[in-house]
Amino acid sequence: MTSAIPPNASEPGPGPGSEPGPGPGPGPQVRASALVRHAKLWLVPTVLCCLVSLLLSLLYMGGILSPSDHLDRLPIALVDEDEGRPLPGQSENLGKQITDSVATVGSSKTTIDWHRFDSTAQAQDALASGKVFGALVVPKDFTATVAALATNRATVRPTLTVLTNPGLGSLGSSLAAQINQGAAHQASLTIGRQLSATADVPTTRLLLTDPVAVTTRVGHPIGRHSGLGLTAFYYTLLLVLGGFIGGNLVNAGVDTALGYADSELGPWHTRRPTVPISRTQTLVLKMLMTAGISLLTTTLVMVATIGILGMDADHLPMLWLFSYCATVAVGLGVQAINAAFGGIGQLVSMFIFIALALPSSGATVPLEATPAFYRFLGIFEPMHQLSSGVRSILYFDARADAGLARGWIMIAVGTVGALAFGFGMTHYYDRRGLRRLTPQPE
Repeated sequence: MTSAIPPNASEPGPGPGSEPGPGPGPGPQVRASALVRHAKLWLVPTVLCCLVSLLLSLLYMGGILSPSDHLDRLPIALVDEDEGRPLPGQSENLGKQITDSVATVGSSKTTIDWHRFDSTAQAQDALASGKVFGALVVPKDFTATVAALATNRATVRPTLTVLTNPGLGSLGSSLAAQINQGAAHQASLTIGRQLSATADVPTTRLLLTDPVAVTTRVGHPIGRHSGLGLTAFYYTLLLVLGGFIGGNLVNAGVDTALGYADSELGPWHTRRPTVPISRTQTLVLKMLMTAGISLLTTTLVMVATIGILGMDADHLPMLWLFSYCATVAVGLGVQAINAAFGGIGQLVSMFIFIALALPSSGATVPLEATPAFYRFLGIFEPMHQLSSGVRSILYFDARADAGLARGWIMIAVGTVGALAFGFGMTHYYDRRGLRRLTPQPE
């Protein structure tokens, strides 16, 4: 490989009789001004920095700019409890007409996946398991209340109820609420046109133009100290960062202690004697240390977020166990990638666990409201799987069908994959005799 430092950059200066200049060692020293003018020295860091900046910008901003334009089968519950008789001249009551119309429009655009239920209790269960982002409910007396508007027996205004699910994130719940409110408003205008045709008094026709009220309330409440449904995302981010940063710190610390990397602290520089150890045994040591240190970091995360800051959280033993296993899985993945890719391992793991994982997590912007690329990443990227598990524990009573089962499965898959990939690569390198460094004597 051609050196980026030019051959003449370290040539002696004035001559053998001159006084040595200041520097870390005897002899002539290379000056930065002599190196900064050489393009080869700039090439690799410039290209890498530009690529990272460009990719991060596209990844992060591309998934959040226009969620409404990328809706794809956002799950919302549609409940028809209307027990009233059909209005004169109609074969179905208004509840059936409204839900059929809403479901047909949504399915034709494929933006909404309407889940139809016969009772509010069924919709509440779907909300409590995180399967739907909200619900639109037609009450039992809806047709009867609407029919009374055209008579002198009207006492209340007919009402459609919109239920929200803040446990799935404030943005997802807000999107579902807007969709439900829009559907309810369109239903009100349709009903108003039917009623206005039968009214004799102009004032009555005006009042009947938009006769249905829309009530919005929380369908599955969460705690006051839940960040409007965002604590699951930020807590998961802490776990992933703990595994990512911890894994890299262990990697650097072990390499320094074994003499495979220099140690610099301010102006002080040391280099330990190289310990003769295979790549495979080095990876064993790093993974064991990662698993051990994660016991402390996971506990400290819970102490800080729950004990000190007061984050709402139930099922604390389950939360700790899930948090520890998630952190270890990420840390083992980092160690495997570093062992396989060497110096660029940190950059590779940063893209896998951070850059690609954050915008595809579905924790802030629902995956159903992101472009198809992010929905594809969400199938296997760890942040989405882990945030689903944490969300289930924090908001949905640790229900397996609310994402906890999938979270455990993906932790197991990730751990096995990290072990297989890491030890497969180090065993291959060791078998080929690709040692990291020639051992240095004391």
